[in-house]
Amino acid sequence: PADGYVVLEGLLSSQECDELRQRMAEIVDQMDVPEHCRTTFSTYHDEQLKTQGNADYFITSGDKIRFFFEKGVFDDKGEFIVPKQRSLNKVGHALHAYEPLYKKVTHSPKIQGIAKKLGLASPVILQSMFIFKQPGNGGEVTPHQDATFLYTEPLGRVMGVWIALEDATVNNGCLWFIPGSHNSGISRRMVRTPPGTYPLTDFTGREQTYDDEKFISVPVKKGGVVLIHGEVVHRSAENTSEDSRHVYTFHIMESKDTRWSPDNWLQPTEELPFPPLYTK
Repeated sequence: PADGYVVLEGLLSSQECDELRQRMAEIVDQMDVPEHCRTTFSTYHDEQLKTQGNADYFITSGDKIRFFFEKGVFDDKGEFIVPKQRSLNKVGHALHAYEPLYKKVTHSPKIQGIAKKLGLASPVILQSMFIFKQPGNGGEVTPHQDATFLYTEPLGRVMGVWIALEDATVNNGCLWFIPGSHNSGISRRMVRTPPGTYPLTDFTGREQTYDDEKFISVPVKKGGVVLIHGEVVHRSAENTSEDSRHVYTFHIMESKDTRWSPDNWLQPTEELPFPPLYTK
């Protein structure tokens, strides 16, 4: 589409949305809090170890189901100071592979139909995330392009599929886009650093400054989906409302005649090569 994004209403029924949310509540209920989150630190060295623990945990999460927290949810002893269910920023990055309900939605006839309509020959699933956008402390996502993190040669091979499991509104942190901003390439890349060096990832280039006036809000009703071109500029505000804005989102890549950059943080593994979207 000319804008670089499109909203399709009614991808999921209200019940399907509730089932995905219910399953996530169970996952969070059973979650073991990762050790590096519990680390209490008193010295600069401890702080560094914690930062490295965070980085290791993130960079190896592509083929796992892992937990990423909002700022300020633990006290200095590593105990929750907010309810567990309200503590998370997101869970990722392999729900589509290991959680049956999420797998089913990801490979659903509707999603396969959308990909076929778009002419994708050999689409694969790169990653998936459940994003909470918690009421009151759901953090802001600054303007970015997904291809900064998921780089391909050529560009234009990656699409985000962003499913609202609750109404996403201007009040609770819906997406904002700059229409047509997907036509000028990318200005910044997140890349892996050489093995054995910290930090594990670094940015090359820099994020441009974008004119705030150019962003257009894109509210979505529960069950609706936003298809997001890999280079369109988008952001979301923090959630200051009393309602969460739960989302299931995943990225698809056309693998035909495409090179996935070996510098990307996310890499396919032996345990989990990028699974084909089209299933028999």
